[in-house]
Amino acid sequence: MGRLEQRVAVVTGSSTGIGRAIAQLYAQEGAKVLINSRSAERAQEAAAELRAAGLHALGVGGDVSRPDDAGRLAETAVREFGRLDVWVNNAGINAIGPSVDLPFSDYLRVLEVNLAGAFAGSQAAARVMLPQGSGVILQIGSIFGEVGMPQRAAYCSAKHGLIGLTKVLSNEWSGRGVRVVCLDPAYIRTNLDVQDQSSGDYSDSDVERRTPMGRYGTLEEVARTALFLASDDASYISGSHITVDGGWMAYGGW
Repeated sequence: MGRLEQRVAVVTGSSTGIGRAIAQLYAQEGAKVLINSRSAERAQEAAAELRAAGLHALGVGGDVSRPDDAGRLAETAVREFGRLDVWVNNAGINAIGPSVDLPFSDYLRVLEVNLAGAFAGSQAAARVMLPQGSGVILQIGSIFGEVGMPQRAAYCSAKHGLIGLTKVLSNEWSGRGVRVVCLDPAYIRTNLDVQDQSSGDYSDSDVERRTPMGRYGTLEEVARTALFLASDDASYISGSHITVDGGWMAYGGW
């Protein structure tokens, strides 16, 4: 049996990148997975690929920054699969630029998706999980929830807030059977990273030089950590933020 056998998971923003890697591994470990994207077509295409491999997956469109859409994802999981055991708040965007010039609308949109969207998703999940007395809510944060970086005012604000949100929700819900954990990756090779390089003034070599392990992290490394945190092997972990960073946070050199 897989580590998530008989479980049902919702992974937001999971048609590509980290979210897709998590959804695929969850499905391979026995979970029935609801894949989400703002584009229903992209979500359904990603789910179809998993089903073609003999896995259980359903694609549903929705903007998780809208509480009604988050609620609909939870309702769909229960209606189609009978329950809800794991919810991963992965959907996220970025806005890079000098803080003095960053459009206020861009700042608000990043907080709306990355932080408020995670709160909406957590609420939707908890409304199913608390009555059943079990569940795991996993926030996908970032090392920039622990440190600051120039030109990332919006992203750092959201990711710092996500760690605080994780602690509060864990305080409220872990005694009722629902664990809440934040996973903080460093630089991972994704389409978002490619977009960020064009506006963020950094290169592959900059990341490799700054990371003690000398390389980017992989999607699979993040997904395996997300699997552990969602599984019973992590049954006493709640309210924590777990860093997957190749030593980035430990390094204080020049």
